[in-house]
Amino acid sequence: MEFEDGVRDDILKRLRRVQGQIGGLVTMVDDGRSCDEVVTQLAAAAKALDRVGFKIVASGLQQCSTAELAGATPEVSREQLEKLFLSLA
Repeated sequence: MEFEDGVRDDILKRLRRVQGQIGGLVTMVDDGRSCDEVVTQLAAAAKALDRVGFKIVASGLQQCSTAELAGATPEVSREQLEKLFLSLA
């Protein structure tokens, strides 16, 4: 899937942030931090990762809609997008 530059940059920025959060979680577990601190950070990382997934799916929906309006065949079918969306829900 091709992303517009701004969308691609935002996705990569968000993924790098999640990557940092996961690294922080590893350090927290290694350091023996409290369960509530670890779970709080884990929930934040999971939510951030969900947002990335929804942004990717939304971009795919937009591309499919644009392709259909132009009379072209979309790169991803509606069924595939629906399956992707539901996998995040």
